[in-house]
Amino acid sequence: MASHIVGYPRIGPKRELKFALESFWDGKSSAQGLQKVAVELRSSIWKQMADAGIKHIPSNTFSYYDQVLDTTVMLGAVPPRYGWNGGEIDLDVYFAMARGNASVPAMEMTKWFDTNYHYIVPELGPDVKFSYASHKAVDEFKEAKALGIHTVPVLLGPVSYLLLSKSAKGVEKSFSLLSLIHKILLIYKEVVTELKAAGATWIQFDEPTLVMDLDAHQLQAFSHAYSELESSLAGLNVVIETYFADVPAEAYKTITSLKGVAGYGFDLVRGTQTLDLIKGGFPSGKYLFAGVVDGRNIWANDLSSSLSVLQTLEGIVGKDKIVVSTSCSLLHTAVDLVNETKLDEEIKSWLAFAAQKVVEVNALAKALSGHKDVAFFSASAAAQASRKSSPRVTNEAVQKAAAALKGSDHRRATNVSARLEAQQKKLNLPILPTTTIGSFPQTLELRRVRREYKAKKISEEEYVKAIKEEINKVVKLQEDLDIDVLVHGEPERNDMVEYFGEQLSGFAFTLNGWVQSYGSRCVKPPIIYGDVSRPKPMTVFWSSVAQSFTKRPMKGMLTGPVTILNWSFVRNDQPRFETCYQIALAIKNEVEDLEKAGITVIQIDEAALREGLPLRKSEQTFYLNWAVHSFRITNTGVQDTTQIHTHMCYSNFNDIIHSIIDMDADVITIENSRSDEKLLSVFREGVKYGAGIGPGVYDIHSPRIPSTEEIADRINKMLAVLETNILWVNPDCGLKTRKYPEVKPALSNMVAAAKLLRSQLASAK
Repeated sequence: MASHIVGYPRIGPKRELKFALESFWDGKSSAQGLQKVAVELRSSIWKQMADAGIKHIPSNTFSYYDQVLDTTVMLGAVPPRYGWNGGEIDLDVYFAMARGNASVPAMEMTKWFDTNYHYIVPELGPDVKFSYASHKAVDEFKEAKALGIHTVPVLLGPVSYLLLSKSAKGVEKSFSLLSLIHKILLIYKEVVTELKAAGATWIQFDEPTLVMDLDAHQLQAFSHAYSELESSLAGLNVVIETYFADVPAEAYKTITSLKGVAGYGFDLVRGTQTLDLIKGGFPSGKYLFAGVVDGRNIWANDLSSSLSVLQTLEGIVGKDKIVVSTSCSLLHTAVDLVNETKLDEEIKSWLAFAAQKVVEVNALAKALSGHKDVAFFSASAAAQASRKSSPRVTNEAVQKAAAALKGSDHRRATNVSARLEAQQKKLNLPILPTTTIGSFPQTLELRRVRREYKAKKISEEEYVKAIKEEINKVVKLQEDLDIDVLVHGEPERNDMVEYFGEQLSGFAFTLNGWVQSYGSRCVKPPIIYGDVSRPKPMTVFWSSVAQSFTKRPMKGMLTGPVTILNWSFVRNDQPRFETCYQIALAIKNEVEDLEKAGITVIQIDEAALREGLPLRKSEQTFYLNWAVHSFRITNTGVQDTTQIHTHMCYSNFNDIIHSIIDMDADVITIENSRSDEKLLSVFREGVKYGAGIGPGVYDIHSPRIPSTEEIADRINKMLAVLETNILWVNPDCGLKTRKYPEVKPALSNMVAAAKLLRSQLASAK
């Protein structure tokens, strides 16, 4: 019985790739040093899967930054600003596209479907000259083959590649990206021909856009593309892989009739309705890659339940045509549970990280073919039973309080314009007030202090003293820069979700449960295993300390319930909205305690609100309703004079702008600078927005320092569509990952730009 893994984390069990990348970027190591780490990581991953008995082992799922960028590079679709003149694309050009450099900005980055992974968005237009410019897919296949491992090379499918791209600057709005399909198929044919020559027998095309709401023209592009590839694919087995949601009925019909395709992969964890489509008919003689092991979460598989699904499917497609698989790439889960030496044993027994999921896939494949590992299955059943009955999972008081929320609306008593007026009287801010998003650089010294305190190497007294000094330094810096609304810089926080999770009940934490977010940036999502409550105040002490250092307003900084939910591994034994309401009640208690402590501006970040949006339109309203409601629950009880801010990351907000307005925050700051003011078009098109808004004026994901003129120009573009009295001036996002030599001049230029425009506006009056 065959087994298959859609993809695997590339960052390494101890983040080896992250450290190698950052060392290379800092000029501390060579390209050869970086490549050596990459080769070791790849070979260990392939060997691990081979040893676990996996038949279809993926290659070309490794990346130095991002798999969509790898495809752009393979196609030679390098925007002209990077000065590439043909030939194989080197690491300098590759990383300039991903990160920008001193002279050119990076390409746009956006969320990969509804995950916390980000991809680099291709910039295409009618004049792009495609050419086969990276032989990575073939090289990695050969690399595995030299180790005696026959892999399945994975390519991002041509249609999804185009649907995930954007039109380059200056390209006509009416330009259809799908019109480029002929041009890129020429390159795909070259790649396929080389893979065949190298001995590949299977190829996996990832076409995840098939789970979206596609129109007839877009679906037609799939039929067209694969029939055009058919002759090149002759003699190969091709699997088309979809994931993250149900495949709509029309798309199912399209995909299952594609020419030259041997098998289809479906996510049967998130795509439960796809099962009905398969039961309704599956093409005979084709392989079904059944994604029954969850690639998006860290819960151990309920093996007996998955086995019964597989047995049902086997009855439909035939014994020799079913392949046991993961629901999607394991990129979205933590790497290896073996490295969790401090995790509570009971909770640990409920979990499976990527390495364990590989073993689960193989155990299911063996069981399906009649070779069931009885001990493995009974250990699984015992863990499932312990999780269901564990008293640490349930808190009746919390369940009751959350259930009581469902019928009510939770809104602040007065409307936003009246509140803004009351707040202005109290805060007395200039027009175009300046602020930052929350975090300041996390220096090596700061990380050392936190690490030593955690390891009990320094006393609580020493720790508090060090953090107070850091806050004082950050406050003084902001006062020197003349920023209007200050932040305390978050020196006590490791991560915006983990910090809160550690102080809430119902959460567990890992030492090495890292997941790649983009490039070398990794996050370590907490695990929500039980009902959530707040035993005591979480941020009030540090916010009060910070406010005592200044007469200017100091923002209290909180992470919102939807973001805590979307950036955690969430329990899968109750609906997500129930968990979200529980978190909202905990944050509500914190907001009220901050207000009592005299904090007049409170920011409740909902960086990940858009990220949780279901991929299918039919499910979006339900999600937005409970997500927005959860946010409103947190601050419904505060006075009019308390200003509630929220911040949102990388997002195409235009389609959910009405939900954002419905959140009823007083001020919203939005990451905007890389998306070329796409966000502002929604206001240009007449959406009325009466609350304060701060679309980011510069990109903090790049080391580049923008000039005063550049920032002033950006603010002017914003003033063309937004009222002067509601516009705030702020960077795109938190400054945690930047260094002080970049932060100081950038903020100084930002404040100078705001002052320049204030004086221009005053003289225009």
